[in-house]
Amino acid sequence: MRKKVSCHVITYNQKDYISQCIDGILMQKVSFPIEIIIGDDNSIDGTREIVKSYSEKHPDIIRLNLREVKGSGIPGKENFLSTLKMCTGEYISLCDGDDYWTDPLKLQKQVDFLDKNPEYVLCFHPVDIEQSDGTILSDFITKVPHNYEQITTLAEYGNYIHTPSVLFRNILNSLPVGMQHTPIGDYFIYMLLAKHGKIKQLPDTMAVYRRHPGGVHSLTSEEQKVQKWFLMLYYLIPSFNDQIQKILLNRLFSTAETIIIYHNQLNYNTFKLLHNCLSQYKILVFWTLYYKRIERQAKNFVKNRFRLLIKFGNKITS
Repeated sequence: MRKKVSCHVITYNQKDYISQCIDGILMQKVSFPIEIIIGDDNSIDGTREIVKSYSEKHPDIIRLNLREVKGSGIPGKENFLSTLKMCTGEYISLCDGDDYWTDPLKLQKQVDFLDKNPEYVLCFHPVDIEQSDGTILSDFITKVPHNYEQITTLAEYGNYIHTPSVLFRNILNSLPVGMQHTPIGDYFIYMLLAKHGKIKQLPDTMAVYRRHPGGVHSLTSEEQKVQKWFLMLYYLIPSFNDQIQKILLNRLFSTAETIIIYHNQLNYNTFKLLHNCLSQYKILVFWTLYYKRIERQAKNFVKNRFRLLIKFGNKITS
């Protein structure tokens, strides 16, 4: 029988946190069957042994995705996607191995809402933030904007949804090829879902997002975060119509301008990414504005594109 909820958990070297994460799911009081799919990215600190012991105690609930080789490229992405493919439930929840749930009725509340409101494809809720010293604070990382339920708002403001708070309908039968390359997987998923319906924030705080030195995002510098968003937007844009593409393109340009602030120039590879996804006219205007702040190789690229544009007009697409 198909499970009502597949609880998606990914982990890597989180032996100090993974038990609290799994216990938060096992404590759920629900009127429907659930499964817990745990993807371990070849942990070497004892995490794998912990998840195996949980699986042995709860073989009817827990299934494991034990990867023998840690994913290459973007940290955790192969683990995220391969574990997601194992989730067969009507709904999917997300919770990284270093976060945890605090309300035993979390899943029941979220499933009840989505069951009663078919026009919504995803619901989330507030979370608390646990600092590295164990202090728990109200969320100071995200701010949910006005009219947050619409895809246009999600596109314009970026990610205001914490991963351990999410429950969504399992309706994405296939994912774009770009999903394999984007460094920000959860927002990519939310945007794809929002094409099919609205999103809703429930009022109760029911999970904790943990910030600690071992966390991937905690170690990411502001510059690296900007670069990640740039790549994510680049791969996300082709999946949407003109209205949403326009919003995402504006964000892409703002992100590129921020990269300039960090480097005082844009490098050749960044220009090639921009060129491949933006309209010929708009990108050439952008290049002109920042012509003095780009490296020589990129300047030569710009000159060649201008020559082709003059010769062939707006038919240039590559």
